[in-house]
Amino acid sequence: MSRARKHTTGRILFVGSGPGDPALLTVRAREVLTQAVLAFTDPDVDRGVVALIGTAIDPEAHGETADGEELVADIRPALGDPAEVAKTLVAEARNGHDVVRVVSGDPLTTDSVIAEVNAVARAHVQFEALPGLSSGTAVPAYAGLALGSGHTEADVRGEVDWASLAAAPGPLVLHATSGHLAETASALVEHGLAPQTPVAVTVRGTTRQQRTVEATLATLNESASELVGPLVVTVGKIVGQRAKMSWWESRALYGWTVLVPRTKDQAAEMSERLVTHGAIPMEVPTIAVEPPRSPAQMERAVKGLVDGRYQWVVFTSTNAVKAVWEKFAEFGLDARAFSGVKIACVGEATADKVRSFGIKPELVPKGEQSSLGLLDEFADYDEIFDPVNRILLPRADIATETLAEGLRERGWEIDDVTAYRTVRAAPPPAETREMIKTGGFDAVLFTSSSTVRNLVGIAGKPHARTIVACIGPKTAETATEFGLRVDVQPETAQVGPLVEALAEHASRLRAEGLLPPPRKKSRRR
Repeated sequence: MSRARKHTTGRILFVGSGPGDPALLTVRAREVLTQAVLAFTDPDVDRGVVALIGTAIDPEAHGETADGEELVADIRPALGDPAEVAKTLVAEARNGHDVVRVVSGDPLTTDSVIAEVNAVARAHVQFEALPGLSSGTAVPAYAGLALGSGHTEADVRGEVDWASLAAAPGPLVLHATSGHLAETASALVEHGLAPQTPVAVTVRGTTRQQRTVEATLATLNESASELVGPLVVTVGKIVGQRAKMSWWESRALYGWTVLVPRTKDQAAEMSERLVTHGAIPMEVPTIAVEPPRSPAQMERAVKGLVDGRYQWVVFTSTNAVKAVWEKFAEFGLDARAFSGVKIACVGEATADKVRSFGIKPELVPKGEQSSLGLLDEFADYDEIFDPVNRILLPRADIATETLAEGLRERGWEIDDVTAYRTVRAAPPPAETREMIKTGGFDAVLFTSSSTVRNLVGIAGKPHARTIVACIGPKTAETATEFGLRVDVQPETAQVGPLVEALAEHASRLRAEGLLPPPRKKSRRR
């Protein structure tokens, strides 16, 4: 990667990344991070935030030439004391580079970062300080702790006025590590707080690995000494109200690691829905989509569309829609090629893909969204009302014959065309395969029979303790054939209802006391 140098001194932007959850970034901070070409980060900045750096770089904004060289962000650790870090930042800025300095929390509430800012100011280099949410307020909120209008915040990893801290009104919010818990508890008790004062200790606050342990000052060190990393310790009677105000850690799938056997492009909607329920989705591609071995079939099908050969086009997947539109592009065609042709889609996800091209499908099943559901609502061929008796069915090479046979039984002629091939993806990393086989995943979501077959083929069968959710009856049937116990199947064969059904299943198990205690998986991840 090369960065074009400016003739003027660059800026230094101190960006507060907040307490961890990338969704809590300010709009300005996200904009700066995604467009950053050079960034220096602290080790406690969340990986999700670091992953955003440089994802929307505009080459023209950095004076890059169109040589075909991809502009990639240069991400470095901020090493040394504040003076050394500031010296490095200033040197890069004077070389003409805009420099992004990423810190956790809020930059102007951390002494070491304030020292860096002062050093940059003395060097007369232009800088900005972009605030981030403070972990002292955000983490208690995510832990279900209502601080109210007044609280006292302190970092007990340095010098502490224990007498003033113990005498402060309202709850205390302390920044610590496990090594400071024993001293903190004893010092607060020594200066007047009762040993039975409630305490909540939160690690990895605002992330999906957040864990909150409740204790008292008397049991603090014993209860929370195993927590690793920066801790936010909340002290006071508000801890007693946490049970009814905890909203983050009480979600149905909170902390669950869920296997999503789909490609990243296909898995986006499912992963987003899982995240809203507190899950940690892990996407493992089991299939890859490739063009058909011979383009002749698809070329004849597209010509037939233009010539009015078909009464209907039936789409069974978003990949089929994409394949047809790619073929349209090759021939310089657009949506007008569908003039006079009716479109049916097997489900709403496929219909949405069709709508994205400006076309409204005539038929989407209102009931079960599957081949069987579509057949239930598809009309028989009528020679009076249907001027053409032929249907184009572009689909995968491994698709079942259920739909084609059912349409033929209704009197239609079918052009069953291979629009794309599905091939087995490469096996996932050894660690992922081990998680699959040993029960490291709490649940797996299957969206087609091919995802079942291919996952078992490349990684083995999920462990018996892993909850298996299948999008529809055909997928469930295939899972059963492979010896899997199907625990969840939604009434409607769609991604949204599938995730909701899994969340409802988890809530039901928890209410019945059938869920085991959460396994400690943070170190493995």
